[in-house]
Amino acid sequence: MRVIDSHTGGEPTRLILSGGPDLGGGSLAERAHRLFRSHRDFCSAVLSEPRGHDAMVGALLVPTTDLAAAAAVIYFNPIGPLGMCGHATIGTAVSLHHLGRLDLGRHQLETPVGTVGVHLQAANRAAVENVESDRYRADVAVEVPGQGRISGDIAWGGNWFFLTPDVPAPLTLAHVDQLTTSAVALRQALAEQGITGRDGAAIDHIEFVGPPLTRVGHARNFVLCPGTAYDRSPCGTGSAAKLACLAADGDLAPGVTWIQESVIGSTYALHYRPGPTGGVIATIAGTAFVTGDAVLNFDPADPYRAGITSHEVY
Repeated sequence: MRVIDSHTGGEPTRLILSGGPDLGGGSLAERAHRLFRSHRDFCSAVLSEPRGHDAMVGALLVPTTDLAAAAAVIYFNPIGPLGMCGHATIGTAVSLHHLGRLDLGRHQLETPVGTVGVHLQAANRAAVENVESDRYRADVAVEVPGQGRISGDIAWGGNWFFLTPDVPAPLTLAHVDQLTTSAVALRQALAEQGITGRDGAAIDHIEFVGPPLTRVGHARNFVLCPGTAYDRSPCGTGSAAKLACLAADGDLAPGVTWIQESVIGSTYALHYRPGPTGGVIATIAGTAFVTGDAVLNFDPADPYRAGITSHEVY
C-alpha cells in the first residue's frame, strides 16, 4: 500500500494512493459508510500503531462521481469515518501537487458531505472552500460531573461540534492532558443527556475556545476529535463552525479575515460568504508539508498487521 504522509499545522494526514479496499459503487457517503462497516481492520491497520498513531487522519483516494472534481477522498481516523476534514483536504491537495497530479490553481475535491473547492496557492499552501456551515443551537447548557454547568453552541462545519468558552485550563500544550480529560467528560455528558446535532446526529467533536496568545490571532482553540486525540491544527471544520457562530451573533462580517490559533500555536486564516440556506461558506487557508512517501507492508504472520487496538493478541 503506497501512502504519502503530510502535516497541516502540525496535524498529520496519511493519503492512501493504492492498496485500499474495493468499496463498490454508490455515492461517496455510501462508500464511506461501507469502508468502516466492512473494512474496520483496514482503517486500524493504516492509522493505528505500529504504523501510525491516534492523531493521524486517513484520506483514501477513490473514483469520483462528480465529473468536475479533480479527486474524491474519504476521510477517517482510527475511531471511524469523518464527513469532512479541513486539514486533510489541505494536506491532500499539497500531496497530490507533490506527486505532480494537481497543478497550482483552483480545483474541486469530492468528499462524503459534498464537493468542496480547493485553491492550491503555492506548493505548500491551499485554501479550502468548505461545505455550508451553520449554528444549530445557541447557549446550550450541559451538566458535566466534576465540572458543573457548561454552556456552548452546537454547530456544523462538516462535522458536529460543541463549542464553548468555558475553558477548564489554559489552551497550551502544557495543559493538553487536562483539556483532553475535560473534553472527553463533556462529550460523554452530551451523549448521556441526549444533546445532539440535527436529526439526532452525535456530537463527536468538542471545541474549547479562548483568547489568542499571539498578536495576529483572534482566538485560540483546543479541539477533541472522535476518540481521545486532539487536533494539532486549528481544525478546519471546527474553525468553520466557529465562523458560523460568529456570523449568527453578528460578530464577524462576510469577507473579514479571522485568524484561528491551535493549541500548539499553528494558524488558519479564514473568511466566509453567506451560504444559500442561511449558514456560511467558510474558506480555510493553511500550510501543509509532505513528510513521507512510503509503502506500508502487512505481513500475514504479523500479529499486529491490523494495528494495536483494544483487542489483545494472543
